[in-house]
Amino acid sequence: MWGGRTRALLRVWGLWPTGILGRRSISCNAASLAGSNCPQCWNCGGPRGPIRGDGFFCPQCRALQPPDPTRDHFSLMDCNRSFRVDTVKLQHRYQQLQRLVHPDFFSQRSQTEKDFSEKHSTLVNDAYKTLLAPLSRGVYLVS
Repeated sequence: MWGGRTRALLRVWGLWPTGILGRRSISCNAASLAGSNCPQCWNCGGPRGPIRGDGFFCPQCRALQPPDPTRDHFSLMDCNRSFRVDTVKLQHRYQQLQRLVHPDFFSQRSQTEKDFSEKHSTLVNDAYKTLLAPLSRGVYLVS
């Protein structure tokens, strides 16, 4: 039930790869994997490489990937790194991300994906709460 609808929404938002067989070509190859410049999917072992979208899912097997610990709240919520934030855009981005990574959508998936979903959802919630309030946003910018 959710498969077709979810894929359609992801395509509209530019988060689902398109092209031949629903996949995009990726820039990571076997030579670059040997140097481990490209992260590998925990599920299929394929390169996760740079794809259009947020990189939450493997471009080959569509498994949810672990959160990126280096990603800041502004890039996660697709906002400019400044004190002024469009709160309407922030709210829409929050809802969009929660539709992708909320744990309720991963109840029939593996325990690993459930755990990653919880971590992603927690990060999205923290980023939203931090950037929504002007005081916490300012403190986050300074730190």
